[in-house]
Amino acid sequence: MESKRIQLVPPSLKYTESMLVAIHESKSDLSQFLPWVSESFTENKLRSNIKEAIENFTLFTGEFWFNLIEKETGLFIGAVGFIVRDKSVPYFEIGYWLQTSKTDKGYITEAVKLIEEYAFKEKHAQRLEIKMAKSNLKSQAVAKRCGFQLEACLTNARRLPSGELDSTVVYAKVCS
Repeated sequence: MESKRIQLVPPSLKYTESMLVAIHESKSDLSQFLPWVSESFTENKLRSNIKEAIENFTLFTGEFWFNLIEKETGLFIGAVGFIVRDKSVPYFEIGYWLQTSKTDKGYITEAVKLIEEYAFKEKHAQRLEIKMAKSNLKSQAVAKRCGFQLEACLTNARRLPSGELDSTVVYAKVCS
């Protein structure tokens, strides 16, 4: 899948090193909302996670992601997650993160639009969701720009990695 500026490619060990660099560069931003970005995050854990994502992608089950590649440079700059919530509907959840130095350029908005098209056209989705911490305003802005509608606010439904209590907001888009 690709747009003018980005390409989304399936999970691959090929991007392990560049993914690790992007995560480390972006650690202070990502660790506010993503519990897996912590001091205990290692290259071995990443490799294990990538192997699981490859298997899930192949079987189209569970959670996997697409590597977000900047076409101009050919570099890995982030990921767009895809969680198979219920194949019988079909219903999927989207998540995303981007290397800090690449934020505020519209890359994630492009990536979400590509994955949405994939979900609706290729996987016949009837429902897509994007969930995030209520305090994650940048992520909410992406969901809104992509036309997802605020459907719910689950008060006090999550703990941030800092331990602070937060609410979860759910944005959704359904097949028309």
